[in-house]
Amino acid sequence: MCDESSDVTELLKQWSAGDQHALEEIIPIVYNQLRSIAAGCFRGERESHTLQPTALVHDLYLRLADQHGGQWQDRQHFFSFAAMMMRRILIDYAKRTRSQKRGGALERVPLSDDLPWLGNSRQEVLDLDGALNALEQADPRKARVLELRVLLGCTAQQTAEIVGISKATADREWTLAKAWLFRELKRP
Repeated sequence: MCDESSDVTELLKQWSAGDQHALEEIIPIVYNQLRSIAAGCFRGERESHTLQPTALVHDLYLRLADQHGGQWQDRQHFFSFAAMMMRRILIDYAKRTRSQKRGGALERVPLSDDLPWLGNSRQEVLDLDGALNALEQADPRKARVLELRVLLGCTAQQTAEIVGISKATADREWTLAKAWLFRELKRP
């Protein structure tokens, strides 16, 4: 064990000096320990996790290869760094998975800056149309204010002039219409 430890320390020094071949020699020596650290990272995770300890070690190797060495003080420093990198890989993986479930690389563009939660996807526009029709039945003036502000991009002053109300009333109607619309569209 002592020889193995000194071998790893020596290889780490060589790798720090820029010898990429040293990394290829280190990995077989420390693979089982890295696999144990990776398995530890999965404690508390769900059993059906799609990333496994072996894959985590392989991702770690790829990231280490991109490091082009490091300033390793000793083998403990290397293993601490490896554990930290594994946690980062798991975090990146979780973010990527969550992102893919929410539309992936698609950039969400809001229909209106005033309603950042309302996008311009086909389904959201159809939902908006249905909600506007329902609001028109309940309160035609609020529906008109909402149409002017969201679909035409009118300012509060322009909306007030078009509808024939004061700016203060237009602001109140806008606030109430936004709240109603949010409730209507975000209802499960």
